[in-house]
Amino acid sequence: MKVIFLDIDGVLNSNFWIKDHQREISDGKHIDPEKVKLLGKLVNKTGAEVILHSGWRFWFDSDMNPLRKEAEHLVSMLGAEGVALSGATPDLTTEEIRRTKKFSAVKADEIKLWLKSNSNKNIESWVVLDDLDLRDDEINQHQVRTNPEHGLTEAAIEKALEIL
Repeated sequence: MKVIFLDIDGVLNSNFWIKDHQREISDGKHIDPEKVKLLGKLVNKTGAEVILHSGWRFWFDSDMNPLRKEAEHLVSMLGAEGVALSGATPDLTTEEIRRTKKFSAVKADEIKLWLKSNSNKNIESWVVLDDLDLRDDEINQHQVRTNPEHGLTEAAIEKALEIL
């Protein structure tokens, strides 16, 4: 089994895209369709499962059913590319982390906990798509760090393919 740990902001959207799409954003559509196509290409080439590793995971219930229109839109866009969300990383955030938005402080530990909790699934390889520095040597070896100005790119997909 191959796994993609997916962050959303700075990966499936970008600062550049957000500046030009204020109307879509006000409609709850925070996702760049071109980035979703790139993710679809990666998933379809590798057969990897996608684990949501983003603050967006709080917009889903425990069965990964969307709770907000943004999450519904994400699921719809991913589905159009043949991509499904298989689950989410656990939440290790504290009130302080949520208040200060310092999610990078626990994201690596959340991934490691998910991997440990799913060790029975015969995970052969995994990659992390995230724009933040997760400050963990083991995670960094598996991370494709996107530039939040541009989000997911062809070059990032190629690197992710190599890791998987």
